[in-house]
Amino acid sequence: MKKTNAIRELEIHKIEHKVIEYEVDEEHLDAVSVALKTNEDITRVFKTLILLNEKREMVVACVPGMEKLDLKKLAKLSNHKRLEMLPMKELLSMTGYVRGGCSPVGIKKRHTTFIHKTALDNKTILVSGGLRGLQIEIEPQKLIDYLKMIVGDIIEDVEIKNIAISD
Repeated sequence: MKKTNAIRELEIHKIEHKVIEYEVDEEHLDAVSVALKTNEDITRVFKTLILLNEKREMVVACVPGMEKLDLKKLAKLSNHKRLEMLPMKELLSMTGYVRGGCSPVGIKKRHTTFIHKTALDNKTILVSGGLRGLQIEIEPQKLIDYLKMIVGDIIEDVEIKNIAISD
């Protein structure tokens, strides 16, 4: 197994975790595909999203794989006027990671990290291990404590519509 910055950092700081390897499909790098390949519940697979604030400072958000990040909620929680997704072409230079392998651990520049509150509903969660084909399974509170993550509601609300069912 290849050691990444994320894995090395957790080992150096003696933070208990498990590394899960899976086969990579370059066409399907999303969290749903990761959940299927690792046979894990999608609610436990957290994707790492990188954003920029109005000063072009990096903000990191971890959300459950099936959910969409709510930029307005995150901006409010992070006390920023506005946030935008980091352009894909800047991901490697800003984080040291590539799309499909971006971990909240081991990012090379200082940043504030947020995680959706449902992480705490699980005994363990999975985040990228810093390389496509690697996931880190870790207790959410250990990850939160280590990265000094801010926990909050940062996903879009699901709109439930009434559907009439006819006989």
